[in-house]
Amino acid sequence: MREAYSPPGDPLEILHADHEVLVVNKPAGLLSVPGKGEHLADCLLARVQAAFPEALLVHRLDRDTSGVMVFAMSPHAQRHLGLQFEKRQVKKDYVARVWGHPEDDGGTIDLPLIVDWPNRPMQKVDHTEGRAAVTEWSVTRREADGTARLRLQPQTGRSHQLRVHCREIGHPILGDPFYASGAARAYPRLMLHAERLRFRHPDGGKGLTFRARPPF
Repeated sequence: MREAYSPPGDPLEILHADHEVLVVNKPAGLLSVPGKGEHLADCLLARVQAAFPEALLVHRLDRDTSGVMVFAMSPHAQRHLGLQFEKRQVKKDYVARVWGHPEDDGGTIDLPLIVDWPNRPMQKVDHTEGRAAVTEWSVTRREADGTARLRLQPQTGRSHQLRVHCREIGHPILGDPFYASGAARAYPRLMLHAERLRFRHPDGGKGLTFRARPPF
């Protein structure tokens, strides 16, 4: 379904570093954490810990997704940030290029998701057993080539949530090896980028916003 793992060799792009948090811009094609097997050992966490041995994982982005990720620099910060994610206090903004022009200018997608076991790691909508998944979306531009650029704001953090939700409203994300097909899939990468992350600093609670421009 996808090519063999060949992660990019991009140098670590650090957006912010202090005694409690480290914010980096993850490249597309790089796992957030190691996969099963030595061939999947190279990941953002390993690269970050090579430079910052004390760094701890807080959240993940899909291998194919690029953008802003935060790591904790102490167990206290890991607990503090983890609770913010758990309580949905972290604000996340994504940019996506999708197939087709949505009729509406925006809306809310509320479709519960569950792992599609025969086809894992793919996810699917399941109104009986699925876990709640909610995404706010808006059109920022309709392109002349029949694609569109969307701003996506997930209110929950399910695996592949944005990818499945876009496909379910009839506008799969361009370059998606799992959920797009035909011409929509024929792009060099998944056109999904975590552009902005907003959270409270573990030391003092000050609100912080970090942004990385989409590379597409």
